[in-house]
Amino acid sequence: MPWIDDYRSKLCTPEQAVADLLPGQVVYMGGNAATPHILARALAERAPQVPGLTVGHVLLLGEDPFAQAKARGLIKHLSWFVGPADRKAVLEGNAAYVPCHLSEIPHLIRAGRPKLDAALLMTSPPDRHGFFSLGVEVMSSLAAAEAAEKVIIQVNPHMPRVLGNSFLHISQVHRVVDGEEPLAELQPAEIGEVERGIASHIVPLIPHGATLQLGIGAIPDAVIGQLDGRDDLGVHSEMISDGVMQAVEKGIITGRFKTKHHRKVITTFALGTRALYDWLHENPVVEAHPCDHTNNIFVASLNDRLIAINSAISVDLTGQVNSDSIGGRIFSGVGGQVDFIRAAAHSRQGRPIIALPSTAQDGRISRIVPTLATGAGVVTSRASVHTVVTEYGAADLWGKSLPDRAAALVAIAHPDHREKLAAAAGLA
Repeated sequence: MPWIDDYRSKLCTPEQAVADLLPGQVVYMGGNAATPHILARALAERAPQVPGLTVGHVLLLGEDPFAQAKARGLIKHLSWFVGPADRKAVLEGNAAYVPCHLSEIPHLIRAGRPKLDAALLMTSPPDRHGFFSLGVEVMSSLAAAEAAEKVIIQVNPHMPRVLGNSFLHISQVHRVVDGEEPLAELQPAEIGEVERGIASHIVPLIPHGATLQLGIGAIPDAVIGQLDGRDDLGVHSEMISDGVMQAVEKGIITGRFKTKHHRKVITTFALGTRALYDWLHENPVVEAHPCDHTNNIFVASLNDRLIAINSAISVDLTGQVNSDSIGGRIFSGVGGQVDFIRAAAHSRQGRPIIALPSTAQDGRISRIVPTLATGAGVVTSRASVHTVVTEYGAADLWGKSLPDRAAALVAIAHPDHREKLAAAAGLA
């Protein structure tokens, strides 16, 4: 193994790995369950020596690694998708949110927007050829590794070797840190009557042999839970979780009729339990690809009968979808919603679906609204929305006029709010 000497020469401590980073530089950091926490903590400790350093990432889980007193205000987030770890930092002005489609992030990185000085990534141990798998998150890490001046990896034996376009070679890496730590886990969401009701209206819209794109949470889990008895479905999604694993094991998901990546489950990141991560290890059924492939509208739409299921915070009576902010407060991000809404619309016999509970705050607030709240971001425009689903039914908006759209949406709103919505729409 001629590469082994190169590997050994690049081994160092976490502190040594980040010692060359300078004030004002921009660093990319892997996210989700592939967040390199050991490297992040070492960087946070060095914060007084690197004021103004910016860390770009997609979705960070858990606690903000740069919120400790030593790093607060010195290291800032650049968030392409806001998550639990940096939501507070965004609100406090210690982070900047970049609204963009998930499919575009690798292009932004390669275009130098921003120019990356380093990339901090978590990988699996190397194989006998000197290749590391990016494991449970590929996303834009390959683009970052290509664009950054330095590539620093945390090699974690808990990281599964996920197949696909998901590998870095030791020759592409500048520093290696042996850093064992458990991967962050996401337990399956609790599914209630509302989620089961929403799923009951979505499942009849899924034809035999469909390919699914699913998100995170109780609604997609509820949909998968109601697919028993189905077979030969496929998956082409930006993320997968335990539900996909279980559906594959039951024979519900086989990819038999997939017209792109035949018989493969395609994803750019995985988030779930340890059982999911163990299942992913060297599993030839699953391929992980960068998000400019998984979320590319023209690639995804090559799957016939692509059914894209995405969530929303609110939908107005014209069909405009807000899914990244609560009023003017950024809550998440654009993500891949528009990528897959458009891909499903272009797919032969495909269907894009926006799914959301009819109310929030114990029924006091309708999530079908006359107009979006002041400052709320329109993630998906009304022209792109085809089907909206709540626990009260499915509203088909495709090709309908504004009055007809309003009537369809009022019909799936919570009964307690329909009268006011109808009046607002001039339907009463």
